[in-house]
Amino acid sequence: MDRFPIAARSLERPYHIDGDQFERQYKEHLSGYLGWSERDHADRWLVFPENVGERLSVDETSLSNGELYTVVTNKAAKGRKGAIVAIVSGTDSGAVLEALERIPMAVRQHVMEVTLDMAGSMGRICRLAFPNAVKVIDRFHVQKLALDAVQELRVRFRWDAMDRENEQIRQAKLSGKEYRPELLPNGDTLKQLLFRSRYLLFKSPEKWTESQKTRARLLFDIYPDIAQAYSLSHKLRLIYSKTKIKGVAYTKLARWFNEVQKSGIDTFRTIEETIYNHYENILNFFDNRSTNASAESFNAKIKAFRRQLRGVSDVRYFLFRLCSIYA
Repeated sequence: MDRFPIAARSLERPYHIDGDQFERQYKEHLSGYLGWSERDHADRWLVFPENVGERLSVDETSLSNGELYTVVTNKAAKGRKGAIVAIVSGTDSGAVLEALERIPMAVRQHVMEVTLDMAGSMGRICRLAFPNAVKVIDRFHVQKLALDAVQELRVRFRWDAMDRENEQIRQAKLSGKEYRPELLPNGDTLKQLLFRSRYLLFKSPEKWTESQKTRARLLFDIYPDIAQAYSLSHKLRLIYSKTKIKGVAYTKLARWFNEVQKSGIDTFRTIEETIYNHYENILNFFDNRSTNASAESFNAKIKAFRRQLRGVSDVRYFLFRLCSIYA
């Protein structure tokens, strides 16, 4: 069974104890924290060479006050004991590389694959720290770019609709008339249609409810640009979900690029350039269909523990408890 860190305050009611006092006693006497050999530098770097595996993930997470840490995890551990390879303060590639170089090169050379996002610093870290590893850009970061582009277009039209409605309300007041918004066949105003369409644009059409199907038809009839943007986003999703062979994916992405160029949608032209700059590492996904899901799952565990503690007041102690279980 997985172990999971808990807050001392959660033991107050069932065991009738003072949670704050128990927390202090556990920290200072029971946990072994004061004798932890890594304590002096824990808030700057932690490395565990024994946890290095052939397939790693690199991601960033926030521990407290928005301060970011770079986290390297071993996929084979599946978010359990032995998952943490390194936790380094910040995202600066120089600092992260300096920490990872504490792991012997002979160990790092055994790493065959690393999944990561499209940040330039992450790519440099992987290239220099794990020279034999294939870099795989996580599919969900690529798809998120397309989804964000669709949402940006929706929000732009929503602001326009709000401006028009405000102007109509002002004109109605000036003429002494009651303002009555025009309703669409499903009962939405134009502003409401654009607001309520947010979630359906994240989903595939087969997952839409009946009301979402109706709303999508109205949205796409009124705003063909949103329809075209959604179509491009969905086609990119299908390339990832339906394609198994790297060469086929290469061809499909090339066709997708052509459609983006013909669409004339500015936000998608930006995505096209971004994907083109990372083309090789994006296509590496289709070798083993590797994703950064394990890293995202581990980040979720960190955030859940942070919520239990209602924040992180002592970063070193927080990291000690994480590493006691996951390293």
